[in-house]
Amino acid sequence: MRIVVLSDNRKMDESLESEHGLSIYVETAQYKCLLDTGASDIFIRNAEKLGIDLLDIDYVFISHGHADHIGGLPAFLELNSKAKIVLSSQALNQQFFSKRLGLHEIGISLDVNQYPGRFVLVDSESVFENDIRVFSSTSEAFPRPKGNRALFKDAGNDLEHDDFDHELIVYFGSDELLVFIGCGHKGLFNILETVKEKTNKRVRSVIGGFHMLDSTALQQYESKEEIEAIAEILKRDYPHTDFITGHCTGDGAYKQIKSILGDKLIQFYTGFEKKTN
Repeated sequence: MRIVVLSDNRKMDESLESEHGLSIYVETAQYKCLLDTGASDIFIRNAEKLGIDLLDIDYVFISHGHADHIGGLPAFLELNSKAKIVLSSQALNQQFFSKRLGLHEIGISLDVNQYPGRFVLVDSESVFENDIRVFSSTSEAFPRPKGNRALFKDAGNDLEHDDFDHELIVYFGSDELLVFIGCGHKGLFNILETVKEKTNKRVRSVIGGFHMLDSTALQQYESKEEIEAIAEILKRDYPHTDFITGHCTGDGAYKQIKSILGDKLIQFYTGFEKKTN
């Protein structure tokens, strides 16, 4: 399996572009996929520079309806006429908002009827190519990220806190799993618990944001003590799992978790590439 990050907040190569968005290319011997499409068409330009032909994409999996993960989809649909677009049935029928830095909309408007046969809407769970599974996280055993408090939706009844009924998790593999969590809005531990309940298989790698934002004087999120506790649980309960994170995982949170997990935690960035057997 080949994994390449096409869009992220960070970059190490000045020839590539970065943004507040996430898009990841996944290639196996059987298929080629996109995990999210970033906030704009930046992922398309970066893919070209990285030698990745997006015309060959078979599936696009959208983790949730926020624009930093789905904003580039209209540009992709103009480019690629064959890929199936897989997302929650709730991702496009409600509006999304953030109150960080003032109330503003963070969704997109897209008429799926313009693309007959292209969209696969998932309510709770679906399987593709025998070894790709898409599902909603159902566990509520652990707290959700505190950064969710600034996120809202309007499903037709005015603003309410976003419950992330539009968030999907994707995993690849039949024995050892690669799990894509998007931003992990339902909580990293809840997602991993749901994977355990559904499969009872070992998670080899987790990739995506933890939605663990760095606190500021005006906005407080997980404390240093809470982040340390999260890291210790990851170290204890998932000793054989690699965590590959970026996007909405703050630099401070990353450094603190890294100090406990060591080489089991990796920070991705635009242009990051990893190959696995």
